[in-house]
Amino acid sequence: MKTYLLFVCLLFCSLALQAQDRFTAIEQRLKVLSAESPGLNNKVDFSVNGVSIQEFIRGLAVSNNLNVSVEPSLNVKIYNNFSNVTVTDVLLFLCKKYELDITFIGNIMAFSQYTAPPQPVEPPKKKPLKINWDATTSLLSFDLSNDSLPQVTRELTRLTKKNIAFAPDLGAKLVSGYIQDMPVDKALDKLAFANDFKVTPTDDNFFLLEKKDKEAAGAGSGNSGRNGKNNTALPAGMALKNNGGLINVEAVNTPVADVVGAVSKELGNDFFLFSELKGNTTMKIENATYEGFLKNIFNGTDFTFKKQNDIYLIGDRNLEGLRLTKVAQMRYRTVDKIVDFIPADLKKNVDIKIFPDLNSLILSGSQPRIEEIETFLREVDRVVPVVLIEVIIMDVSNSYTLSTGIEAGLKTPSTPPSQNTVMPGVDITFDANVINNVISGINGLGIINLGRVGPDFYVRLRALEEQGILKVRSTPKLSTLNGNEAKMSIGRTEYYLEESNNVIGSQNPQNIITRTYKPVNADLSITINPMVSGDEQITLDVAVKQSSFTARITSTAPPGTISRSFESLIRVKNEEMVLLGGLEETSLNETGKGTPFLSRIPVIKWLFSSRLRVKAKNKLAIFIKPTVIY
Repeated sequence: MKTYLLFVCLLFCSLALQAQDRFTAIEQRLKVLSAESPGLNNKVDFSVNGVSIQEFIRGLAVSNNLNVSVEPSLNVKIYNNFSNVTVTDVLLFLCKKYELDITFIGNIMAFSQYTAPPQPVEPPKKKPLKINWDATTSLLSFDLSNDSLPQVTRELTRLTKKNIAFAPDLGAKLVSGYIQDMPVDKALDKLAFANDFKVTPTDDNFFLLEKKDKEAAGAGSGNSGRNGKNNTALPAGMALKNNGGLINVEAVNTPVADVVGAVSKELGNDFFLFSELKGNTTMKIENATYEGFLKNIFNGTDFTFKKQNDIYLIGDRNLEGLRLTKVAQMRYRTVDKIVDFIPADLKKNVDIKIFPDLNSLILSGSQPRIEEIETFLREVDRVVPVVLIEVIIMDVSNSYTLSTGIEAGLKTPSTPPSQNTVMPGVDITFDANVINNVISGINGLGIINLGRVGPDFYVRLRALEEQGILKVRSTPKLSTLNGNEAKMSIGRTEYYLEESNNVIGSQNPQNIITRTYKPVNADLSITINPMVSGDEQITLDVAVKQSSFTARITSTAPPGTISRSFESLIRVKNEEMVLLGGLEETSLNETGKGTPFLSRIPVIKWLFSSRLRVKAKNKLAIFIKPTVIY
């Protein structure tokens, strides 16, 4: 253990000294080159954010008259801020920070990724074999676990004095097994059975170890190797046939690692395992390519594969060499909420980031999971229809007012001045002068002699009828995406006065009066949520609310409000108009005042009373016409 630690320390020290020597050599070459290219000694100030290293070095060379060549495979983004530093220091920083190397050809500097020379590898230690031979009883015991077959046969031959030889194709085989106190021939037979080879004793006291015949390994299963010849040893329970690069594989409860190894060997494909393939498989596929075979056998497992330089890299999905990072751009939809729609099983072990600048998702994880997410995104990335909603709002008010009666009395500040209106309605007010002139004209006719009235006396005669119709029509147009609400609001705000009186102090109390004008709103609001079906039928979720003001109790009191609302869920065809609402409000107000008893006698009551009759009707109708726009 101490020797191993010493070797590791020496290895790291060697790497550190080698790196230091490399940077020192680059620095010396830059100093020598600065005599021919004085731009290396120029001081620069710059700040970069996300610039590729190729563009950065090229810009540095152009601004300082340097000759450079940058390897196209360098894919590094630079985020730095430098002030008052020389070009040489910047180049040394890049070499150390991003493991770059500079090749000097005359006054040309060629930048490339640094590749460290291969380091000596410590030879693997030989594991002691657990083999025990009792020469007295001639019984053999061993406890083997992934031990080399050549080492095991050499040790068995040395201990038992029995000559054991193995076939050349078993030279790299590892064996495992546990035997306790058994004769040599039986112990070897059981070891061969447990590790899929056979033992053949000879007449000259030799034990020959060789691979099993293919027919014996898969008897009765129709196994055949490359081009139909029995030249490939297969695991038990597996059949394999090569049809010119397309394979037929049948396996029953066979280790996945054995199946992958046999198929790879049969097709001559090189592969590298990042992690141990665990578990068994039962499968039957015909005329499959090698990649199709790998996709099927790894489907639903934690393993995947990736082809790189004609070598298939196989291992756990989350390992560094097998991860994949990809940008999935949406064509028709926005990425704001698309992550919430991806099923949780697809997002498992995949890091998803929203990149709104490109309307894209950044996916990082195993390649099969990313391919599944991309397939899902292609299915949901469809054109979302736009719905144009035309709304026609009709608000019709119809009012009728009848005012009649005779009024006489003494003037007050609120009494209207003398006026004479006969058409279209009668509304005449007589003051004292007019009445006295009339009395003077009557006096002297026979025995009639009326006295004069006082200066504040007046008489008002009214017979009025008013009728009005008010139509209000508005035609707003709303547009929204399918499945999203469209809202519209038309409102009116009135204010009322609110006073508060605060008393401050106890011995010398002071009253502070605060006046605040507070708003009261009355509006018409419409909310429509359209849902377009496949046959262009449109389902509309409509909500309408209308409120209006009524008369105030006093001039400073808040106005009263009347509210009307309805909700409806309907379905209409594209470009078809529908009528909603018909909200109707009817009011009737009859008031009267007059002389007691006389104001209730027919005919005479018109001389001794005044009456007011107000009748009003208000109706709201809403027409909606949706149009689908793709």
